[in-house]
Amino acid sequence: MNSAFGLERPGVGPAPAPAPAGEDGPATPELLPDDAKVSLDDDDASAQVLQVLARLDTDLIGLAAVKRRIREIAALLMVDRARARFGLSASKPSLHMSFAGSPGTGKTTVALRMAEILHALGYLRLPKVHAVTREDLVGQFIGHTAPKTKEAMAKAAGGVLFIDEAYYLHRPENERDYGQEAIEILLAEMESERGSLVVIFAGYPDRMGAFFASNPGLSSRVAHHIEFAEYSAGELAEIAELMVARDHYVFDAAARGAFTEYLDLRMAQPQFANARSVRNALERARLRQANRLVQAGGAVTRDDLMTLTEADIRGSRVFGRS
Repeated sequence: MNSAFGLERPGVGPAPAPAPAGEDGPATPELLPDDAKVSLDDDDASAQVLQVLARLDTDLIGLAAVKRRIREIAALLMVDRARARFGLSASKPSLHMSFAGSPGTGKTTVALRMAEILHALGYLRLPKVHAVTREDLVGQFIGHTAPKTKEAMAKAAGGVLFIDEAYYLHRPENERDYGQEAIEILLAEMESERGSLVVIFAGYPDRMGAFFASNPGLSSRVAHHIEFAEYSAGELAEIAELMVARDHYVFDAAARGAFTEYLDLRMAQPQFANARSVRNALERARLRQANRLVQAGGAVTRDDLMTLTEADIRGSRVFGRS
C-alpha cells in the first residue's frame, strides 16, 4: 500500500509513515514535529476510502443512518492514522460489528465496502468477505466444531468473517448443542490483537438483540451495532430502476406503473426480502420478456431487446393472487 500515513500492518492498525530504507533494511519511522500539518484526504489510502464512501452513496438507495455510521468509523480510522504521524497513541479501536436488519437490506454489500475501507487504511490485509452460517461453523458431534470454526476463520484470515443469521449459533434449549463452542473460539480470536480478522454478525434485529443479551462476553467485544431499516416502496422502486439500468434494460411507462403496483402487493405478502425480492422479480420479468420475444418470432431491434413491458411485469403470480 502506498500511503503517506503508514504501512499496512494486518490486525494491528496503522503505523507511522516510514522514512526511506537504508542499506541495512527499513529505517525507523520518523515522527512529524509538533507544528507540522498533515492532510486527511490527499494520500492514496484516504482517496480510496473516499471513493468507497462515494460508491456507498451511489450504489445503495436510502440507508442514511447506516451510511452515516460507516462514514464515522472511516473518519475515526483516518484521524487515527494522522495522530500516529505525531506519535499520539490511542487504544486500538474495536472493529467487530453487528448488522441487524431484514434480508435484502444491504448488509452484505455494506460488509464488502467496510472490508475495502479497512484494507485501504491498513487494518486488513485483504479487501474480502467470507460469508458463513451456522452450518459452516458448528459440528454435529464432539470434536467436530473446533476444526470447522477454525477452517472458516482461516478462509477469512486477513479480511472479514461475515456470520449470517448469527443467532442460530446459540441454542440454549439444546444442552448437547455445540454452538457455544464455536462462539468461544470466535471470542478468543476477536480478543487477540495478533489476529487479522474482523467479525461481522448479522441477522434479524429482534433475534440479534436476544443473541447478544445471552452472550455478554460477545456483546462486549462488538463495538458497532448498526441497524438496517426496511426499504419503503419508493426506495424499492428506485432500486429496481438501478438494477434494470445496470443490466441494460429499461421499463416502458406502463411497465413502470405496473411494477409500482407489484411492489405494493408483494410487500404485503409473507417472506418479502426487500432488494432481494426486487432482484428476483426483475429476473422473472426478464424471463417473460425473453419468452415473449421468441414466441413473437421475426426480427427484433435493440429497443425490443432492452424494453420490459407491462405484460412482462403483470405476468407475475402476485397479480393473480391479488
